[in-house]
Amino acid sequence: MTDIFFLGGIFIIAVLYSSVGHGGASGYLAFMALIGFAPEMMRPAALILNIFVSTIAFISFTRNGHFKFNLLWPFIVTSVPFAFIGGTFSVDARVYKIILGVFLLFAAARMLFRGKETSGEYKSPNIPLALAIGVFLGFFSGLIGIGGGIILSPIIILLGWASVKQTAAVSAVFILVNSIAGLSGFILKSGLPDMQIIHMVAAGFLGGLLGSYLGSFRLKENFLRYSLALVLLFASVKLFLL
Repeated sequence: MTDIFFLGGIFIIAVLYSSVGHGGASGYLAFMALIGFAPEMMRPAALILNIFVSTIAFISFTRNGHFKFNLLWPFIVTSVPFAFIGGTFSVDARVYKIILGVFLLFAAARMLFRGKETSGEYKSPNIPLALAIGVFLGFFSGLIGIGGGIILSPIIILLGWASVKQTAAVSAVFILVNSIAGLSGFILKSGLPDMQIIHMVAAGFLGGLLGSYLGSFRLKENFLRYSLALVLLFASVKLFLL
């Protein structure tokens, strides 16, 4: 029953995040933190789940014509190598929990206070600024096991560089490439992750399929989004107190 509950949670998180073009790492990490997973297992598990779920989300949003390569490339040029570097770092368990707690708080705020899409023309990205953002997000993506999309999305929308749907498509690819780079760095430093996570990957994959499908129909997920935000808040508080 415990395994069913855990896999069900992974499935639901994948559905929610993939519906808006995200891989779900912050949700998986929060869920695993609540259950008591060790950081050395949390990082690779979240990154692997990210790879599968963000791939599905990218395909779904791209097929609907929302992907913009000219918006993506400045971010990934710097984020990919720095995600690899971040993945090679071994972080003290206490420090890891504090850093993760901060990112989960940001993710919860993102869930609770999602800005509305504006109409009209969108500005071309500022290349130096995008490169700098890529460095920051890439390093912390590899360091704590997230793809960075949960932070990249509000930045793009706030700066007026793309629509919500275009941002979702770009975030999905950003998450994918940084998760691959971060996982590669982790494997180089610590070896292959525990293969028991294959069941988690299967649950995340199925959730990603469903979430991407529902997202294309503009599913109203406010209740579930707020519920997930509360989980993120609770998990971040738990991490700070441990």
